[in-house]
Amino acid sequence: MIIEVKVPVFSESISEGTLLTWYKTKGDTVARDEVLADIETDKVVLEVPAPQAGVLVDILLQEGDTVTSQQILAHIDTEAQETQPENTVSEAVAPAAETPVAETTPVAEDTPATEEPPVFQAATVLPNTERSEQRVPMSRLRARVAERLLESQAQNAILTTFNEVNMKPIMDLRAKYKEKFEKEHGVKLGFMSFFVKAAVAALKKFPIVNASVDGEDIIYHGYFDIGIAIGSPRGLVVPILRDADQMSIAEIEQTIANFAQKAKEGKIAIEDLTGGTFSITNGGTFGSMLSTPIINPPQSAILGMHATKDRAMVENGEIVIRPMMYLALSYDHRIIDGREAVLALVAIKDALEDPARLLLDL
Repeated sequence: MIIEVKVPVFSESISEGTLLTWYKTKGDTVARDEVLADIETDKVVLEVPAPQAGVLVDILLQEGDTVTSQQILAHIDTEAQETQPENTVSEAVAPAAETPVAETTPVAEDTPATEEPPVFQAATVLPNTERSEQRVPMSRLRARVAERLLESQAQNAILTTFNEVNMKPIMDLRAKYKEKFEKEHGVKLGFMSFFVKAAVAALKKFPIVNASVDGEDIIYHGYFDIGIAIGSPRGLVVPILRDADQMSIAEIEQTIANFAQKAKEGKIAIEDLTGGTFSITNGGTFGSMLSTPIINPPQSAILGMHATKDRAMVENGEIVIRPMMYLALSYDHRIIDGREAVLALVAIKDALEDPARLLLDL
């Protein structure tokens, strides 16, 4: 029986995708629900599973082709058997000496052979007198990110306010409890969960920072869905911590860890990226000292974290060394006045420098 392999159903916000990778070739046997291909959209990578077991007898579209929802990709014969080329065995036992290996391309013992070819490209062995270029199309995700960034710059009156936070109280608290925390909850205690809690506390005090613009209306959100910017091999994604105000520190850390793993594997779902009332991005992970983060529409504000560095600070008339981090809050000045933005950032700073505030809801 011949059955069709179709593109998964796209959400309403996605009109088309790109056939990214085929994991099977014509004539291969496939198992039910085995992943046959990946399709990249401007938000996520979707897997195409085999609807039934059988043999892949026909492939209609190739890698790089544009596809639409429910388009037929291939056919599976549920009653056929896998076919092998007649010369498969002879090729497999061909002497290795027939394919000379250059002495300049040794393979490390602990490096899989499949990872060597991309390293030794033709461009890397050109004479020093020549220069090479490579033109590659943007991925759909990269193109969509670029589009949204330009959209944000064009449609929002973006202004950024800065402050600095003494990270010593959080660092001391983390150092004291990180081992017990990981043993109890099975996840490492990071800094992001404290920033999420501090941000939620500030948003409760200044609801306009958690609001968004819809035409000539302002929508005040009675919930706190915090987007966490995560770098992935395909580009930046911002999955959402839903109802972050109701999550414990452990739940926040576990959810973020799960998002990071899914982003690494290219398995972030559309539902993970939908919505959000406020975002946090951590450029400090890569060494950034200061930046002006761009708002993630339709949100109206975003918090930027940066690298923590020991600096000389004056406390009670004395010079002391403290681990300091610059904070940046970019906001849409159309609805958020400077007063609310500055006070919201100060509230975040105060909560981080006195973590007890987070426990006592102060």
